[in-house]
Order: sequence, then structure tokens, then C-alpha cells
Amino acid sequence: MTYIIKTFRIEKDMATGPDIQDITPELNNLLAAIRIRNGALHLNIIGSTGSLTTIEFEPGVIEDLKDAISRMAPRGLEYKHELAWHDGNGHSHVQAALIGPSLSICIHSGRLQLGTWQQVVAINHDNKARKRKIAATFIGTQ
Repeated sequence: MTYIIKTFRIEKDMATGPDIQDITPELNNLLAAIRIRNGALHLNIIGSTGSLTTIEFEPGVIEDLKDAISRMAPRGLEYKHELAWHDGNGHSHVQAALIGPSLSICIHSGRLQLGTWQQVVAINHDNKARKRKIAATFIGTQ
């Protein structure tokens, strides 16, 4: 049995937040290229104003998620971060922290264990466009 550990970086140009992009196709392509049969995928978005989660990537749900993100830590409130840095993105840090920067997905029989309507998404919460970097580490057997 051959054990494999491979790390990749995915980069996504993302609009001002909340911007949500499906990264599932990139993950599936990487998995197919390295041919891991069973194991796990560990993902981490680089930066304190980005997050990762899974959701059904369809327009209605995406708009609902954007609305929910904006309600849980709205722009325009007084954030202590902004008092210190004056960069207007205190809400971005709080939103990203509440959703979280990392995700793990099981791999079984050469496939990510996601539901039929479940995709992996990256979210930019920042108050400006960003090139988001996502570290993807595959661990498993061929």
C-alpha cells in the first residue's frame, strides 16, 4: 500500500465580500491527478478575512448565505479593530472567524465524500477584492 501526502495551493480572484466561489471542480481535478483512493483532504484559507464551508452552490442559497453573513456581523457597526487600524474591515474579520478558515473532507473510493448538492466554497469577507489562497493537503492511499 502506498501512502501519499500532497499539498497544493489554489488561488481565486474574489470580489469585495461577501463573495462566494465554488472550488469543488479544482479539488476534484487535483484528486483525480494524484489518484488517492482513501484518505482525507484538509483545506485552509490563508488570511484572516477569508473562510471555507460547504453549501449547495446555487444562486438562491448563495444569496441567502450572503444575507446571513451580513446580518451576523454587519458593516457599519463600531468594531474595535477599526478604531485601531481605520481600515473599515472589522466586520470582515468577525464574519470569517465565525465561519472558520479550515475544512476536512473524507476521500473514499477516489471521491470526495460530498452530498449530491454539496459543494466546497471559499468566501472573501474583506471590504476589497482579494486573490485568496487556499492550501489543500491530500493524505491517503492509492
